[in-house]
Amino acid sequence: MKKISLLIAICLSTLMCRADYILIPMDYSQKDHLKAYGIAYWVLEYQIEVDWLLNYRGGSFMFKYLPMFEQELSVRNVSYERIVDAKSIEILAYVTSDAVNMDAVKLETPPKVAVYSPKSADPWDDAVTMVLTHAEIPYETVYDPEVLEGKLAEYDWLHLHHEDFTGQFGKFWARYRNAGWYRDQVKKQKANARMLGFTKVSDMKLAVAKKIREYLIGGGFLFAMCSATDSYDIALAADGVDICEHMFDGDPMDSNPDTKLNFDNTLAFKDFRLVTNPSIYEFSNIDTNTGRVRRISESIDYFSLFQFSAKWDPVPTMLCQNHTSTVKGFYGQTTGFQKSLLKPGVLIMGELKAYDEARYIHGILGRGMWTYYGGHDPEDYRHVVGEDPTDLSLHPNSPGYRLILNNILFPAARKKKRKT
Repeated sequence: MKKISLLIAICLSTLMCRADYILIPMDYSQKDHLKAYGIAYWVLEYQIEVDWLLNYRGGSFMFKYLPMFEQELSVRNVSYERIVDAKSIEILAYVTSDAVNMDAVKLETPPKVAVYSPKSADPWDDAVTMVLTHAEIPYETVYDPEVLEGKLAEYDWLHLHHEDFTGQFGKFWARYRNAGWYRDQVKKQKANARMLGFTKVSDMKLAVAKKIREYLIGGGFLFAMCSATDSYDIALAADGVDICEHMFDGDPMDSNPDTKLNFDNTLAFKDFRLVTNPSIYEFSNIDTNTGRVRRISESIDYFSLFQFSAKWDPVPTMLCQNHTSTVKGFYGQTTGFQKSLLKPGVLIMGELKAYDEARYIHGILGRGMWTYYGGHDPEDYRHVVGEDPTDLSLHPNSPGYRLILNNILFPAARKKKRKT
């Protein structure tokens, strides 16, 4: 029915000789930046291409006019401008000219999105699922069984819910070991491991991490936030090493595990040291908040986005599209990344320079790409367990959440051929 409706709309548009376009500005004039991404995704579902105008008015979107598109923009309260065909040609000529650091990429097919998350997790437990829901972008949930069955090949983009891939149950043991939710989580994880043929949760998570790495090498797009960033790399580095104390897996950890880590296996980090004390709520010294060394006032906790060449570095340019170059900082179990522990070739896209802290990083593995984003919730400065969910309708112009949505759209992009 959707395709039939689209065909009728296109035919009517052709008969009326309409050649108008819709421009969705993404600068400060936009009423709801987050829902604008959902509109772009929705238009792609109708097999209509969208031009993503990099660095033009904050990374605006442009596509052919249809009455139903205009109606949906009004329903979702997204700012837009209706422009004539000649104006759209003028804009494209301008952004693709050598005189400006802008360009246009063609978005063609909406990426199929998966979120790696326990089925029991509430949507507000994770910033990505919250913003996907708010922007009305569809996604499917996968977890250990689906990953180990090879289901990731069905998806273009994968987000790692703030997961602990080391088998230490988030290192919540010291504070929450008697809490009902924690005990239930541990019980479910252990039962899941047994069902899948593993004696330890850490062994299951390592197998899952390897499958995700295969997905990435094969051309997948991976995005992770908070503890899913460093715990994932730690699990890969600790292949064959027991880094879990007895309260997590029933036996002692290996002696001197730091000396046995293999950093060739990781995506982003090298030469890090583990935090093996089960009473400390950290996995390693990758996090800039390890040992509470990150002392900064909330009022000045902002990180800066790097500017890249739109024409020669389109991927990081897409990932950094925003209406501002500074983004409000926010904490998580993993808040930021020690620059000294980044592997060669890792691209820093956002940093808090005064603290030598990387907040937003990107890299390539095989035919795939990955992005790590520090912190838990861009609009909840210090998120704590059990806190009320963030209401994104109160933050429609959040630059921190825009970075997440950039990552969701960029797998749909095809670089426009430049004129010779």
